[in-house]
Amino acid sequence: MSLHDDALALAPDLVRLRHDLHRFPELGFQLPRTQERVLQALDGLPLEVSQGSALSSVTAVLRGGRPGPAVLLRGDMDGLPVAEKAPLPFAAENGAMHACGHDLHTTMLAGAAHLLAARREQLHGDVIFMFQPGEEGFDGAGAMLAEGVLDTAGQHPVAAYALHVASAMPHGEFTSRRGPITAASGSLNVTVHGTGGHGSMPHRAKDPIPVACEMVTALQTMVTRQFDVFDPAVVTVGLLQAGTQRNVIPETARFEATVRTFSAQAQSRVADTTVELVRAIAAAHGLRAEVEYIAGYPVTVTDAAETDFLADTVREVFGEERFRTLPNPATVSEDFSRVLDAVPGSFAWLGAAPKGSNAEDLPPNHSPYAQFDDAVLPDGATLYAELATRRLAA
Repeated sequence: MSLHDDALALAPDLVRLRHDLHRFPELGFQLPRTQERVLQALDGLPLEVSQGSALSSVTAVLRGGRPGPAVLLRGDMDGLPVAEKAPLPFAAENGAMHACGHDLHTTMLAGAAHLLAARREQLHGDVIFMFQPGEEGFDGAGAMLAEGVLDTAGQHPVAAYALHVASAMPHGEFTSRRGPITAASGSLNVTVHGTGGHGSMPHRAKDPIPVACEMVTALQTMVTRQFDVFDPAVVTVGLLQAGTQRNVIPETARFEATVRTFSAQAQSRVADTTVELVRAIAAAHGLRAEVEYIAGYPVTVTDAAETDFLADTVREVFGEERFRTLPNPATVSEDFSRVLDAVPGSFAWLGAAPKGSNAEDLPPNHSPYAQFDDAVLPDGATLYAELATRRLAA
């Protein structure tokens, strides 16, 4: 039987695991129930299992029966602070939600561990299974790298792979691309300090509100005039707060923005230009701006050869029509970028929209209404296992 046949036979177990994880999503670094459930799913397999100290990660190493290098497979485990509104019989019960599909990633990786353990004697090397907390803004990958995940097999992996499901992408479609595939992220936090006063006498005060509004507009102009259209920056202000009453000029106004870029050069430059612009606007009005720029995840950059290998594997296992080259990077960010900075590898999206649905009409990842089809679980587990098997054999 093929790996895919075996994965299909595992499907009922995979669905049960995914539904259990979905009911009880956990956030950030500490996922004790999720960690315990993963350990249960791996119990009995010939794995060397270790747990994180700063975070509730699980790392498992499968020793192949034949000598060879090591490869790494990553599955993230954390949920989001989103109240689920999807009408599912296994909907979350604790006010959080697996709105980004990490419950599927964890399940697929556990499935791959079962598939590969059954073929351990034929493996030409070792497989590192990286079950990671804290992808959603906590840099869990960076924390696991700091705790030595790349050294758990006793040798640095020669390749690393990760999958990510998409609720609004055609069912069963795999996509990837060479080079940048997801954006770098950053946060811009600004507080404009003025002088409060009566709304009828603005000349007796220093109003921070119009200054903050000018900053928001100027940031949008700045990214279109100071950044190459082929190496862009995206600045979106998602929070703007000021005042308590219509006829009172407040002392402060504040806003927060998310920043996305697609190269290391643009990521570095946008940090300087946004801060300089905001401070200059405040000074021009005689006010002061308190500005904080926080760099987030770097650009996720796939290795060209490893991405070609991933694409060829998908085509050979599932059919030519199941792989599509992503024309542009996604504007979301991803901390698997940390791993790909250290190890050549690739990252792929897997469409998890229900069969027969129009994916463009469905709620996207992070929506409280997002839904992911269980039917893709065997496919994801199969691809993880095929990538490891074929890469080690190569």
